Amino acid sequence: MDPLVQATAQRHDIDPLLLHALAHVESRHRSEAVSPAGARGLMQLMPATARGVGVADGGLHEPAQNLEASARYLKLLQQRFGNELSLVLAAYNAGEGAVERHGRRVPPYAETQAYVRDVLALYRQLRLRLLAPGLRAKGRA
Repeated sequence: MDPLVQATAQRHDIDPLLLHALAHVESRHRSEAVSPAGARGLMQLMPATARGVGVADGGLHEPAQNLEASARYLKLLQQRFGNELSLVLAAYNAGEGAVERHGRRVPPYAETQAYVRDVLALYRQLRLRLLAPGLRAKGRA
């Protein structure tokens, strides 16, 4: 596992596999990525979002700063939406307001619904891969 992702996840008490799933869906782990809407870096953060969690826009293409800003933002979303990971992911993609406006549900936007589905599927797949060697060793798989 990438030591940078591992350290950031540990510092913020976030599953590193979730950060990997987000980075893959957001940018295919490309730190130089820029979306048409202006989201930047590995975790595709908007500059205003990064500033809101105390990370300068200039560092958004730097993986450590981008991951740090993303982890801080994810923690804020977890505080707001609790353990409902689909809502946390929907808010990360479409914004907190969109989730609130739709009754604290995943907004009915095709892009956001696909995003939540894709991140959750990859996250489950990564967790299974991590568990699978241990299960095989114990004769369970």
